[in-house]
Amino acid sequence: MNAPDPAALAVTLKRRVEWVDTDAAGHQHHSAILRWVEAAEAQLLRAHGLEWLFGRAPRVRHEVDYRARLWFGEEVTTHLRVERLGRTSLAYAFEVHGREGLAAEGRLVVVHAEPDAPAATPWPAEVRTAFAAAEGVRS
Repeated sequence: MNAPDPAALAVTLKRRVEWVDTDAAGHQHHSAILRWVEAAEAQLLRAHGLEWLFGRAPRVRHEVDYRARLWFGEEVTTHLRVERLGRTSLAYAFEVHGREGLAAEGRLVVVHAEPDAPAATPWPAEVRTAFAAAEGVRS
């Protein structure tokens, strides 16, 4: 079996800053970045036939460094990639770019948890196969 293409571990999503994405200062609300990241995550999971993970991959950590403001109507591009696949966790790295360049970057960590499990559980084989190129990788 051939190793998965590392490009299959990434996705790019384009959106516009909508009115609901802004705060009282007129630029993006901090939560908009995470919504765009989660939308990119959903696209990546769908591309691998893993949308059934919805409800089984709770967020356990996120960190965001905000670099620039994004304004209403501005086009933004979100790049998301699988950074590392562990036994029960999955780390994504992301960047959000606007017309002035890098606006935010960070990491999102999720774990696999079956609905009735009291703690994180190992990733199913389908996930390991889809993201094998990132298994055990530390960056």
